[in-house]
Amino acid sequence: MVLSRRWSVFLILVGVWTWAIWPRFAVAIWNDARAWSTGEIGQGSPTSFLWVHALLIVGSLAIGTAVALLGVRGWRAARRDRP
Repeated sequence: MVLSRRWSVFLILVGVWTWAIWPRFAVAIWNDARAWSTGEIGQGSPTSFLWVHALLIVGSLAIGTAVALLGVRGWRAARRDRP
């Protein structure tokens, strides 16, 4: 299957969007008092709030990266197949 150039660009943009949004969310979670057992940022042990959000962030970044790579591969394949 060869993706069209439009779909390839869309997938690349989704990957870029993912990398633009989720790291900022990670900083917000890190700076949330609920993420730490003592309620002080960066102090004490991490709570389940931090771990659950860390897994969500890592998973989303992995999916975003995979989607962007598919977009890049689709772009290259569409370019190669042009007459």
